[in-house]
Amino acid sequence: MKPLKVIALRSYGNKSWVFAAMLAAALLFLSAPRAGAQMGTIAGQILDVAAKPWAEIPVEAVSDQGAKSEAKTDKDGNFVFHNLRSGVYTVTVILPAPNPPYMAAKIQVTSGTESPKINLNFKDIVSQQGAEAVAAQKKQEEEKQKFQGMKQHFDAGAALLTQVGTTKADLAKAPADQRDALKQQLADLSGKAVTELEAAKGAAPEKDPNLHLILARLGDAYDAAGRSDDAANAYKQAIELKPMAAYYNNLGGILGRSGKTEDAMAAYKKSAELDPTNAAQAYRNGGITMYNVGKMKEAVEPLKKATELDPKSAQAWYLLGASLVGAMEYKQVGSKLEVVVQPGTVEAYQKAVELDPNGPYGQQAKQGLEALQQMAPGIDTKVKTTKKKS
Repeated sequence: MKPLKVIALRSYGNKSWVFAAMLAAALLFLSAPRAGAQMGTIAGQILDVAAKPWAEIPVEAVSDQGAKSEAKTDKDGNFVFHNLRSGVYTVTVILPAPNPPYMAAKIQVTSGTESPKINLNFKDIVSQQGAEAVAAQKKQEEEKQKFQGMKQHFDAGAALLTQVGTTKADLAKAPADQRDALKQQLADLSGKAVTELEAAKGAAPEKDPNLHLILARLGDAYDAAGRSDDAANAYKQAIELKPMAAYYNNLGGILGRSGKTEDAMAAYKKSAELDPTNAAQAYRNGGITMYNVGKMKEAVEPLKKATELDPKSAQAWYLLGASLVGAMEYKQVGSKLEVVVQPGTVEAYQKAVELDPNGPYGQQAKQGLEALQQMAPGIDTKVKTTKKKS
């Protein structure tokens, strides 16, 4: 600093010392350095894939407030950002194309303090990424093989269930001397189906999107094998994953066949609610379930709903007539019991004959009308025919 130049002061009486003091204070103020605002820095070094200094590589630092600073590495791979306000900065290295930018670090900058140095060695980074890529590829291959194993077991189980259906159909029409062999064949096939589908379930990841399908088919296999509780539980698990109307419908059949008719009807009702377009089928299946277990009175209501929703189903009309017959009451007249035919019985049979005159339901309905005539002589069982428009 240059020495101050002494300036001669004129004397103004006894006030000259005041001016001298003011001038000295002003000179002191001008000569003192001003205190600037303290700012932060970010510094670091980048080494290339050969672990050598990487020069001329762009680096960006973006604060959490959106302020962006840019720098480049020097010949020694060093970079520095000066005059950074306090905040959290994301430091990104702009790698040569076609490589994407590399997010190096998130770093806290505090004014007046030195931030930790960022040291990047791309030899180590590439090596680590390579190991991670190999591990990811290995995991992907394992998942692929696991999926293939799951699919093989599932396909095998589904094929066996198809054979189960064929064998059931054969058993229904087989002569007595062939029934035992077919029953054994049915047991073997259903057992194998259970084994394959259990293996498929075991191979499926916990959150596999196909798991509900596997559980539903496993429920079918358990049902075919006579394991009603297991079948119902499998369908309940499938419903938890995907509450489909078809699953509730099948669950209703399983519960009905095992005697849990109230739960069965609740499942059929839920199926109808989820899929109103097929509600008639759900109620019809509910009526069939009750009919098959001999609960004729309980079968009437769902069958009435089925005929209301689908008045062209000969099967529903016939079953409604048969259920009403099964629900008939008797009254004592003198020393005799007379049949009390339920309202709608004859009409249900007549409707079945009208819709399916030569089919199985129409023929059975005709037999039902004949039986009614014998039980209650004088009852009008004539089938009404609709006149064709000319």
